[in-house]
Amino acid sequence: MTEFQLDPRHNVIIINPSEMPNDDDFELWAHLFLHAPALSISEFASGADRHQCRFSYAQQNFNLNFEHYSNSIWINGEGVEAEQLLAVLVHYFLTQMQQ
Repeated sequence: MTEFQLDPRHNVIIINPSEMPNDDDFELWAHLFLHAPALSISEFASGADRHQCRFSYAQQNFNLNFEHYSNSIWINGEGVEAEQLLAVLVHYFLTQMQQ
């Protein structure tokens, strides 16, 4: 089961999936992970050791980040208004997982 940890100190949501995606599979994993009615994916960027999927929720933009070397996944908001929605976004993810 995927676990979510809100880190208010760094203004991010730390995601601990039951199975970490491979570097080459992150784009597919991100699309599956973000497949929900209230979320809209806008773009995907891939680098040597870090990937990022930009998406929107409640008319705010967020980034789903994956760093290959540290094997870490997190979400950050773009701007103060988005950061204020991080706790709401965690609740949304948990609600979607229960359906």
